[in-house]
Amino acid sequence: MSLMKIFDTAGSGMAAESLRLNTVASNLANADSVSSSADSAYKAKELLFAPTQESDGIASLDSDGVNNGVRMVGVSESQQPVETHYEPGNPMADQNGYVYGSNVNPIDELVNMISASRSYQNNVEVMNTTKQLMIKTIDLGS
Repeated sequence: MSLMKIFDTAGSGMAAESLRLNTVASNLANADSVSSSADSAYKAKELLFAPTQESDGIASLDSDGVNNGVRMVGVSESQQPVETHYEPGNPMADQNGYVYGSNVNPIDELVNMISASRSYQNNVEVMNTTKQLMIKTIDLGS
């Protein structure tokens, strides 16, 4: 793999982790939201990733046929049931007095946030190490 492709690979990883962090932030922001029906209640979003393709503008395969990038291919909603609370005085309550909360699990989201943050940091470290190796290689030639 050429050293320049490492930047493409790490850059696509950083972009993916950035999207993942934004999705986690959105889920956490809506963790305590309520709705008047189960269908309109906020459902946690989950990103779907796949290897990059040539059409993405990133060279996806190196000379050995190894994939070297990631891209987001879609967003799905969590299939966990939404929470139901009996609150007849709530203006959002349905005719039976129930409000419907989101199905966001804050603990799972915090774990996702830590994982995405560490992955992002690892990709930054890969880019920094590659840059340092390139500078050392240039210094050897002079």
